[in-house]
Amino acid sequence: MRRSSSIAALTSVLALVVAACGPSAAPETSTTSTLAPVTTIAPTTTTMATTTVPPSTTTTEAQPAVSEGINGVPVSDPSTIDRRTVAIKISNSPEARPQSGLMEADIVYEILVEGGLTRFLAVFQSEDLDWVGPVRSGRPTDAEVVRPYDGPFQVSGAQPWVKDIFASKDLKMIYDTGVTTWREHHRSAPHNLYTSTLLIRDYADERGWNDDNPGNMFAFGEPTESDEEATEIVLDWSAHPPVRWVWNGEVYERFNADVPHPWITKDGDTGIVSTPVLVVITGDRYTASPSGSGSSVPAIHTVGSGPVQVFMNGTVVEGTWSRDADTVPFTLTTDDGSEIVLPPSKIFVAIFPDTRTVSWS
Repeated sequence: MRRSSSIAALTSVLALVVAACGPSAAPETSTTSTLAPVTTIAPTTTTMATTTVPPSTTTTEAQPAVSEGINGVPVSDPSTIDRRTVAIKISNSPEARPQSGLMEADIVYEILVEGGLTRFLAVFQSEDLDWVGPVRSGRPTDAEVVRPYDGPFQVSGAQPWVKDIFASKDLKMIYDTGVTTWREHHRSAPHNLYTSTLLIRDYADERGWNDDNPGNMFAFGEPTESDEEATEIVLDWSAHPPVRWVWNGEVYERFNADVPHPWITKDGDTGIVSTPVLVVITGDRYTASPSGSGSSVPAIHTVGSGPVQVFMNGTVVEGTWSRDADTVPFTLTTDDGSEIVLPPSKIFVAIFPDTRTVSWS
């Protein structure tokens, strides 16, 4: 599955040749006549003004290069995108911060869970990382979000009825078996389970799972322009303090209320979670419940259509998201029906409930 969404720069030079042919003249009839004496007139000289017209110059703006990877970012080694994706569910409880892997993932989804909290679903393709976490359990909305990738999905676990949903959609699930996961003892459970994309790839290879590139997840190229400024975005997920994304001239930095959201690497490097592009997909919030025993959890419909905002370059483009099935990527369009084009880049996607508000200024 590959979505063709790149914009190719095309320059055409047209040559127009115009030829004019007149009909042959009829032969003249020769007559003899007596001519008057000829008076010789001195020739006159006419000087014509000459104007030199400089050749016209047409400047063609180079279009962004777009790869076939899930986020369209060009790579020096094609083998890093000519392969499967790896999806990992990451905790976002305050105790889980700082997380590892959010900045290295190609696309990160933020999804509502119970208690008004959210969790991240990080999708890796172009980079591998040997320290990602903390890993947490799956929820029903994950199944619809991760299905277009058709790659392995690592979680810590799930309720039995949620596992049944994953199985019904033929997801390539990996649970906490100890083969691809381990506990970091410097952190407290349950926020201490970690994994490696390399171990997950080995696990998938051993089972003969497909190693195909799912292709672009959005339309990439010269980004859709907007004159509506959006340098601060507020996502009011729940009664908890809102999430703020603040434009710093290059990327949107993430804050939990006024507190910067930190990340950390295995080597101890730290920073603020950020993204060049934030996509907010608003869907119908509902309560997913088991038919038998188990606990109900919040969920969001991601098949159908609804409002979308794409924040990039300090501006916002508003429109509509749509898709007819959870096996295909989202299509984003403006109000006039044109496809919204994103720059090739790492992307955060908020799967946002329609019962809450998103605002910007």
